[in-house]
Amino acid sequence: MPIYILKRLLLMVPTLLGVLLVSFAVIQFVPGGPVEQMVSQLQGRSAGGEGPSAGGSAYRGRQGLSPQQVADIKALYGFDKPASERFWQMLKAFVRFDLGQSFYQRKAVWDLVKEKLPVSISLGLWTFFISYLIAVPLGVAKAVRAGTRFDFVTTLLVLVGYAIPGFVLGVALLVIFGGQLQWFPLRGLTSANWEQMSWGARIVDYLWHIALPITAMVLGSFAVTAMLTKNAFLEEIRKQYVLTARAKGLREKQILWKHVMRNALIPIITGFPAAFIGAFFTGSLLIETLFSLDGLGLLSYESVIRRDYPVVLGTLYLFTLIGLVTKLISDLCYVWVDPRVKFD
Repeated sequence: MPIYILKRLLLMVPTLLGVLLVSFAVIQFVPGGPVEQMVSQLQGRSAGGEGPSAGGSAYRGRQGLSPQQVADIKALYGFDKPASERFWQMLKAFVRFDLGQSFYQRKAVWDLVKEKLPVSISLGLWTFFISYLIAVPLGVAKAVRAGTRFDFVTTLLVLVGYAIPGFVLGVALLVIFGGQLQWFPLRGLTSANWEQMSWGARIVDYLWHIALPITAMVLGSFAVTAMLTKNAFLEEIRKQYVLTARAKGLREKQILWKHVMRNALIPIITGFPAAFIGAFFTGSLLIETLFSLDGLGLLSYESVIRRDYPVVLGTLYLFTLIGLVTKLISDLCYVWVDPRVKFD
C-alpha cells in the first residue's frame, strides 16, 4: 500500500504539469488579454474593443500610443518576458503555493479564494449532507419495496427532479417564494444588519437566506445517489448469503441493516470524497449568479471573462490539486471499506 500511494503521488506531478501547460498555452492565443484591455481603456474605448474581430480591436487600440507606452503596459502585467520564462516562474511560485496577484482586484489570489470560500462552503456542505440524508434512505426504501406503487411514484418524482435544471428550478423558486409570496429573500447569504443580530437570530437569518438556493441544488443532485443505492441493495438482496441468512431464521431487518447494508454501501461510501469536494466547486455557478452569492464559481467565471490570468491559473491549480488528492482518497476508501481489494 505505501508503494501504491507513493506512485500515485508521483503521478500527480506530471498530471498537474500537463493541466497547467495546456491551460497556459491556450491563454497565449486568447485575444483580448489584459494588455489589450488596458490599451483600449487608455484610448477611451470599452474593454472589449471595437470591430468584428478581437485581433482587429487590439491593433486599433494601440494606435495613438507610443511603443514605449505599450512596452510599459506589457511590463506591468509581466508580458515583457518570453512565455517559457513566465511559465517557469509560475511553476516555481505554485510550488510555494504562491498563487500570485489579481490583475484587476489588486489582491492576492489566496485572499480572493478565502473571501469567496464561505459561500461555497455553505452551498457545498448543505447540498452534500442533505442529498445523502435523503438519497440513501430513499434508495433503501425503494429497494425493499421494488416493483410496488411506492417505487414507481418515487422513481417518477426523482427523475422529474433530475430532469429539471437547477437554474430553471431556482428561477421558479425565486419568482414564486421570493417575489410573489415574499417568504424568502431574493439575494445574498445574510441580511445587511447581520452583525447586529444575536447568535440565534443570525442562525435563523442564515438558514432563511440559504433555503432557496440549497433547494434548487439538492433536488437535482440526489437522484443519481438514490438510484445507485437502490440498485446496489437489489443486487445484494438477491445474493446467496441473504438466502442463507433467511434460512437460519434471522429477522428481515437484521439481514437488511447488518449484512446487506455493509456490502451495498461500498460504491456509495467510496464516492463520498469526490462528491464532498465536487459539491464545493461544481454546479454552483448559475445558482450563485441567480441568487447573487459571491462564491468560487462566480469568481472563476468572472476571471475568465475579464482575462484575469493569475486568478484563472491559480484557482485551476488549486482545484486540480484538490481533485487529484480526492481521487486518491476515493481509491483508498475501497481498501478501507472492502478488505478484499488489494492495490499491491
